[in-house]
Amino acid sequence: MELRTLKYFLETAREGNMSRAAERLHVSQPTLSRVMKELEEELGHQLFTRSSYSIHLTDEGMLLRRRTEDLLEMANKITEEFRTLGDTVSGDIHIGCAESHLIKYLARAVRSLNEKYPLIHYHIVSGDTEQVSEKLRRGIYDFAFIVEPPDLSQYNYIEIPESDVWGVVMPMEHPLAEKSEISPEDLIPYPIFTSRQSLKADLPRWGSNILDKLNIIADFNLSNNAAVFAREVPGLALTFENLVDTSRESGLVFRPLYPRLENKMYVIWKKYQIFSSAAEVFLEEFRKVLKSTEV
Repeated sequence: MELRTLKYFLETAREGNMSRAAERLHVSQPTLSRVMKELEEELGHQLFTRSSYSIHLTDEGMLLRRRTEDLLEMANKITEEFRTLGDTVSGDIHIGCAESHLIKYLARAVRSLNEKYPLIHYHIVSGDTEQVSEKLRRGIYDFAFIVEPPDLSQYNYIEIPESDVWGVVMPMEHPLAEKSEISPEDLIPYPIFTSRQSLKADLPRWGSNILDKLNIIADFNLSNNAAVFAREVPGLALTFENLVDTSRESGLVFRPLYPRLENKMYVIWKKYQIFSSAAEVFLEEFRKVLKSTEV
């Protein structure tokens, strides 16, 4: 199976039309159709269902699309790393980040490093710990910023010297806005929006005895989207402090949970990972940034 074939497959899957895909790939439609048929024969599964005007991926096709996107991303990463080998430190650094105001340390390292090595480019993608860890494991990311203790059998890590504080974002006219802290029992009567990760790893540490009583309407992977729902439904968004705009103009307020619930943040990378020169200088600079904040 060649990378060229997988590129043809991915373009065909994205377009949903053989003619348009062939035009974008600068090949004839019969050629593209033949290559896709040969790919199906090689894998032993039908990848598309075909109609007069469009094509759709089968379940097997959807699986191949996910694998192909990861594989081509990795191939591009390898090409970029070798292209930038030499005396000048340059290239791309791929970082997955959980939502947290503590990525301010990442921003400080990038700011400092950009003054020394302006040819380094950063690709920073947000996601929950499970998502970014999986991309790191596959080699798509160089580093991941996560808000759960890392798996020490797989990763090296640095602990960020601050914590994220859990609380509730709600409309300022909400009855609970009058309270200075929010207890587990306070949440029971109201619609709740939070992250999938918090339901599995965080809230059970805080109020496991009432989780089944909570009216959790929807889960989100971005806190700002949950806050919009909290404002419009209205309801309560459970999230970290400092992630959502709670200025007077926003119409929202933040109240911490009681008992206090916190998360540490960690920067992780695969054990025995061979870094590009750009990733090496980034890690060194990041350590310096953290050291400069120590009291």
